[in-house]
Amino acid sequence: MPRVGLRAAGAAVLALGGLLGGLAAAQDLVPPDVLVKNVTLEVVEIVKSDRDIQAGDRRKVVALIDAKVLPHFNFGAMTASAVGTNWGKASAEQKARLVDEFRTLMVRTYASSIAAYKNQRFDFRPLRARPTDTDVTVSVRVLQSGTEPVKIDYDMEKTARGWKVWDVRVADISLTANYRTEFANVVRESGIDGLIRTLQAKNEKAGEPAPAGRR
Repeated sequence: MPRVGLRAAGAAVLALGGLLGGLAAAQDLVPPDVLVKNVTLEVVEIVKSDRDIQAGDRRKVVALIDAKVLPHFNFGAMTASAVGTNWGKASAEQKARLVDEFRTLMVRTYASSIAAYKNQRFDFRPLRARPTDTDVTVSVRVLQSGTEPVKIDYDMEKTARGWKVWDVRVADISLTANYRTEFANVVRESGIDGLIRTLQAKNEKAGEPAPAGRR
């Protein structure tokens, strides 16, 4: 994924997760596009005013993403999409380990993006969906001085626990599809366990604490 796009996605993804806990009881009543807009603007203000984050404190960013973002993403669906057809070959234990490692990879990837946040602005597009739809796409444009706007689409599904993100597309490039070929190559060469080891190595190389929610 292009570096500028990842930075923009990171800023918006962090924002999407923030403050949803306080809205949990009402989120079935809040349209997903309104929800994304409200929490984005609120959390971006938090990021901008936090001196530690602005100074590049990755540990604090990781903790913030862990607390605000993780509960609102369907990492099971995201991991299954990224692994592709090989997902069906994995045991229940292997699937759980893959989800853990993929979630950690995403947190650390977006931690780098959030640390690079520099006063981007957001254009929230009208939601094109029927009130009865349970699978929608929320579109945002990230406006950055001196560059073209970055298009970000959140694919979201309505579950019994509220709206969950199951994929993010930056400039029409799917986050999960972006990993699919890489993961397929690893599985072909060393199997599902090899993919788990590869993800573990990526996460260990990052040198950051694992999200507290990992099991």
